[in-house]
Amino acid sequence: MITLKSPREIEMMDESGELLADVHRHLRDFIKPGVTSMEIEKFVKDFIESHGGIAAQIGFEGYEYATCCSINDEICHGFPRKKPLKKGDLIKVDMCVEYKGAMSDSCWSYAVGEVSPEIERLMEVTKKALYLGIEQAQVGNRIGDIGHAIQTYAEGEGFSVVRDFVGHGIGPTIHEEPAIPHYGVAGKGLRLKEGMVITIEPMINTGVWQMKMDPNGWTAYTKDGGWSAQYEHTLAITKEGPKILTSQGEEGTY
Repeated sequence: MITLKSPREIEMMDESGELLADVHRHLRDFIKPGVTSMEIEKFVKDFIESHGGIAAQIGFEGYEYATCCSINDEICHGFPRKKPLKKGDLIKVDMCVEYKGAMSDSCWSYAVGEVSPEIERLMEVTKKALYLGIEQAQVGNRIGDIGHAIQTYAEGEGFSVVRDFVGHGIGPTIHEEPAIPHYGVAGKGLRLKEGMVITIEPMINTGVWQMKMDPNGWTAYTKDGGWSAQYEHTLAITKEGPKILTSQGEEGTY
C-alpha cells in the first residue's frame, strides 16, 4: 500500500532527514585512510543517538548494524568490519534515521584519500544520475521517467545500472511501496502523486550490472569485480516539485 503524507508529516520527515544529512557532513572529515568501517559504524550510531534519533536499520529484518558500509566492489549491504580502509578505496555509507517517529534514508559515496580517475568519474556520474532522477520526480510523471533518466545517462557514460536493488517508498516504516527502479521506460509505470515520499538511490558499476551474493545473505558484490558507487536521497513529491529531505547543502553537490 502506498501512503500519501500530509504537509505536517513531510515536515517531520524533513527534520529526520536534516539529522541524517548532518551525519554525512561529519563523515566527510572522519573517513580517511586507516579508519575502519566499524569505527564509522560507532561514530554514526553515537551521533544519531546523542542527537535524539534512533538508528533505524538496527533490527530491520534482523540486520545488526546502524550502517551498511560497502567497499569497492560491494554494491550494498556491506557489514562494518575492523579492517582499516586504505588510500584509494571507495566506501558507501548507508543509514536510516528515525527522529520523533519520522523516517529518513540516505547513502553517500566517499573516496578514501585520493582515488583513481576512473573511480572519481564513477562517483561524479552516479551523483549526477541521482539528481537527474530527482528532476523527474514531479507530480503527474511516472516512475519509469525516473529510471529512464538515470539509465540513459549512466549507460551513455559507459557505466551500468544495478537492477536487483531499487529505491522505495518510506515512512512510517523503512521500506514501503512503490518500488523505484533506476532503469526503465519513460512514460511507463505508476503515476507520481503529491504526498508520496520516496528514495532514489542509483547503484552504478564500472563493469556489468549483475551481482552475486555473499554467503552472509546480505552483502551484494558486482559479478565481475568492477567497483560500484551509490548516492541516495529521501524526497517528497510536492506541487512545487521534488523536495529533498536529506539534503546536505547545495543541490547537485550534496
